[in-house]
Amino acid sequence: MSRRSSDDWRTLVEIAHRAVSSAVIENCLPDLPPFPPSLSEHAGAFVSLYVCGELRGCVGQVENPGPLADVVARSAISAALHDSRFPPIAPDEVPTLKVEISVLSVPAPISPDAIVVGRHGLLVICESHKGLLLPQVASERKWTAERFLEETCNKAGLPRNAWRDPATKLVAFTAEVYSEKETPPVSNS
Repeated sequence: MSRRSSDDWRTLVEIAHRAVSSAVIENCLPDLPPFPPSLSEHAGAFVSLYVCGELRGCVGQVENPGPLADVVARSAISAALHDSRFPPIAPDEVPTLKVEISVLSVPAPISPDAIVVGRHGLLVICESHKGLLLPQVASERKWTAERFLEETCNKAGLPRNAWRDPATKLVAFTAEVYSEKETPPVSNS
């Protein structure tokens, strides 16, 4: 995964803010300018939105991603309005939003004993169930690899020990993370 420049990160954060503002305040899609080649590369990404330090939405795209700038814009709008875990972002909250963007590496199968907490994000897939947790989630909560697997299964709506079932696919990725609360970008790769 290529590392992004500080200008790229600033542009991605501006895209996320503009997308949320357009969707929440103006009830329309943002008019985004052409992007530099580094932001037109196809890459998965997640956008997390915070109000007063509290998570208010986190949505992203891993499979079949489009150009990074588009993925960030769509994910920001979805995090603001369609994350079912939270009420939609209100217009008066938009000016106080803080954004965290995680640009993901290409996901690849992983065995449970190869998981490194803080380095890997996980995607658990079993039949129609899917659950994903970003690398920083396990680090922030000081989980063991086994707990990380259990929580990812739980998020998928599976039994906590479903990761032990051979029918369950374990997929890992790394992430380059930029948070408005923390600079410079953190690399989990």
